[in-house]
Amino acid sequence: MSQWNEEDARAEIKPHAAEPGGLMPALHALMARFRYIDQAALPLLADIFNLSRAEVHGVVSFYHDFRRQPPGRHVIKICQSEACQAMGSRGLTRHAMQVLGIDFGDTTPSGDFTLEAVYCLGNCAATPALMIDDRVVGRVDAKRFDALLAELEVQE
Repeated sequence: MSQWNEEDARAEIKPHAAEPGGLMPALHALMARFRYIDQAALPLLADIFNLSRAEVHGVVSFYHDFRRQPPGRHVIKICQSEACQAMGSRGLTRHAMQVLGIDFGDTTPSGDFTLEAVYCLGNCAATPALMIDDRVVGRVDAKRFDALLAELEVQE
C-alpha cells in the first residue's frame, strides 16, 4: 500500500483514461494501490474522464467497497446475510464491536483494525463467516474471533 499522492494516482488512472467505462477500472486501480479513494482524487478523475465531480462522487459513494478513508492494517468484514444471521452473526458482530471498541465503518484508534459489514461472502455452508483482509473464515463464534485476533497480533 502506498501513501496517496497525485503522481502515483495519475499513473494508476492513465491506463484506463481511453477505455469506455474506464472510471470503474481506474477506481479499482486506485483502491488496489492506496486501499481507499482520497478526496483529492475526485477532481483528478473528473478531469481525466471529462465528468463532473458530482458524477465521480456519485459513483464512489454508491459502491460501498470504495473506501473514502484509509483503512486499518487489517480489514475485518462480518457477513450480515440471512444465512449468517440465522447461525449467529449478530452475536458475533456485537462481540467484535465490543472487543474492538468500534462500530461498522470505523477503525480502531491504533489503526490496526477496520470493521465492515458485508452481505455475502459465498461461504453459506460454514456460517457465520467473516473475512480478514483477503482470507474468508467460516464457523466463527466469539471464541474463534478472539483467537483470530490473537493470531494477527502474533504475526506482527
